[in-house]
Amino acid sequence: MKEFIEYLVKHLVDKPDQVHINEVNGHNTIVLELRVGEGDLGKVIGRHGKTASSLRTLLAAGAAKKHKRYIFEILENGEKNPIQSE
Repeated sequence: MKEFIEYLVKHLVDKPDQVHINEVNGHNTIVLELRVGEGDLGKVIGRHGKTASSLRTLLAAGAAKKHKRYIFEILENGEKNPIQSE
């Protein structure tokens, strides 16, 4: 799933070489922390958070097949973005 989200995000941003996803594994939950280059954060979040919401929907659909729970976090300068959810 990490590679799938990374592929999608790299095609959304202007600086694909600065896209980094950190995967943190838990017992039944996997957290994907996304960091993008300066100026690309808005492209990943989208207008009113619609792009981020769509990425989370795709992630949830793929996670259902694996019987895992994924949390997608968008980080800015090492901090969590207020537009995040499970």
